[in-house]
Amino acid sequence: MDILLGLQWGDEGKGKVVDFIAPDYQVVARFQGGPNAGHTLHFNDIKHVLHQIPSGAFHPEIKNLIGNGVVLDLHTLKNEILSLTRLGVDLTRNLFISKKAQLIIPTHRALDIASEKQKGAHKIGSTLRGIGPAYADKVARTGLRVGDIVQPDFLERYHALKTKHLQQLRHLEYEPDIKEAEEQFLEAIAFIKQYPLVDSEYFINDEIKKGSRILAEGAQGSLLDIDFGSYPFVTSSNTTVAGACTGLGVAPHHVQQVMGIFKAYCTRVGSGPFPTELFDETGERLRQIGHEFGATTGRPRRCGWLDLPALKYAVMINHATQLFMMKADVLSEFEEIKICTHYKLPDGTLTDRLPYSLNVTQVTPVYKSFQGWQCQLSNLKSFEDLPPALSNYIQFIEQEVGVPIMMLSYGSDRQHTLVRNKSKLLHPNHR
Repeated sequence: MDILLGLQWGDEGKGKVVDFIAPDYQVVARFQGGPNAGHTLHFNDIKHVLHQIPSGAFHPEIKNLIGNGVVLDLHTLKNEILSLTRLGVDLTRNLFISKKAQLIIPTHRALDIASEKQKGAHKIGSTLRGIGPAYADKVARTGLRVGDIVQPDFLERYHALKTKHLQQLRHLEYEPDIKEAEEQFLEAIAFIKQYPLVDSEYFINDEIKKGSRILAEGAQGSLLDIDFGSYPFVTSSNTTVAGACTGLGVAPHHVQQVMGIFKAYCTRVGSGPFPTELFDETGERLRQIGHEFGATTGRPRRCGWLDLPALKYAVMINHATQLFMMKADVLSEFEEIKICTHYKLPDGTLTDRLPYSLNVTQVTPVYKSFQGWQCQLSNLKSFEDLPPALSNYIQFIEQEVGVPIMMLSYGSDRQHTLVRNKSKLLHPNHR
C-alpha cells in the first residue's frame, strides 16, 4: 500500500496527483477527515471538487473505499454522488463504504457553529461542517456509525444522540432549526443503502492478499494533524501516515511508498500560526495568481513563502520517501523568490526545528533568496527542460530535506505534470 498525503496545512493539490497516478492502482482508499476536505479534479474539462468520495472515482475500473477513519455527512455524500452521476460517472459498483465510518448528524453541525461562536476572537477557523463534534462523539463512544443505519434500533439511537446534542446547544445558548437538515439526513440514509456497506478492514486486507495495488489518500495536511499539527488550530483526525493504518485497518508493514505533496510556497485557511505568511502585495499576488480560495468554503487562503523547518518536520514524522511539488507555475512571475530556512527564536538563537507551540513561541523566519525564473512553464517534457532558476530552487529543497522531488506540477491540467522516473514512482520496491 502506498500513501499519498499533504505535508503542509492542506490544499496542496492531492486531488490532481491522485487522479494522475490512479490508473496504476486497483484501489483508492480515503482514510480520514470529513466533508471539510475538497480535492479538486478536472474531468472532461470540467472542474469538480470531491469532498468525501476518493479521487479514483473518475476511473470505473478502480475500487473506491471510504475507510473507517472518515466521518461522513450522508446528505453531502448523496449530493456528491448525484453530481458525479450527471457527469456520467456510475459509482454503484465501485464505491464501497466502511460500516465503521462515523456519521455526522445535523446537530453536529449546529454544535460546530455554536462552539466557534462561543470562542469569539479565539475561534479555530472550523469549516462548520460538524467534523470536530462527530470525532468528539467517536472518542466519547457515543457516536453513530454507517453500519448502524441498517440496524432496527437506529432511529431510537439517533433521536437519543440528537436529544443529547440539543441539551448541549441550550447550554451554549444556541437553538438551531434542524427540521430541513434532519429530513435531508433521513432521505440520504435511504439513498446510501443502495451502495455496498462493507467491513472495510477485511475488504482492504483481502485486496492486499490478492496483490492489488492500493493508494491510501489523505485529507487536509500534516501540519493540521490532531497530535503533531499547530494545536489547537488543527483538524480532528490524524492526517499523517499513521492515520492511514488506523483509518483503514492496515498493518504498518504493508506500507511501501509515502508520497508527500507540498506547494512551491505555503498557504493556510482559517486561524493558527503561519510563520512565513505575507501580508503585503506579494502575498496578494500569490493568492490571485494561484487562485488560492478554499475548494470547500471559498475562503481566501493566507499565502506565504515556503517554510523549510515545517516541511522537514512533516517529512520526518511521515517518513516520506518521495516528494511532489505543486504549483511551480504560480511563482513564474516573481523576480525574487524566498525560502524560510530557519526560525529566529525570541532569545536570538536560530533553529530549523518546530517549537513545542508556534502559538506561544513567536518565531521570525530567516530567508534565503532565489532568482525567479520569470517565464511561462509550458510544453515541458522532462525535468531537463526546466529553466535553470527553477532547477536550482528544486535542488536546494531536495538537498535540505533529503528526499527527492519525483513529480512537479506546473498547471491545473493533467498534462501539466512532470515525472522524473515514472517506473520508480509507480512501481517502487518495498522498503
